[in-house]
Amino acid sequence: MHISEFQELIARTFGERDAARGVAASVAWLTEEVGELSRALRKGTNDERREEFADVMAWLVSLAHQVGVDLDAAVRDRYGDGCPKCGSIPCRCD
Repeated sequence: MHISEFQELIARTFGERDAARGVAASVAWLTEEVGELSRALRKGTNDERREEFADVMAWLVSLAHQVGVDLDAAVRDRYGDGCPKCGSIPCRCD
């Protein structure tokens, strides 16, 4: 699944509810999920890590949708040619 497809899926599934919740509350949910991911990375199983990575991605794409950012384009524009600072793959920055 491409980022744009996932963003559209999350928008169709949760977009109305997330929009009603608002950006500030959605940021709080994202932050909570990042904390859960951190715990899973330190102490969790691989299944728990996979679940938390997915949850973080879902909240991230939901927020992007709420503020009108196409994440597929944003990622491509920022990282599509390698490191955004030096332009190399792999990064050659100091």
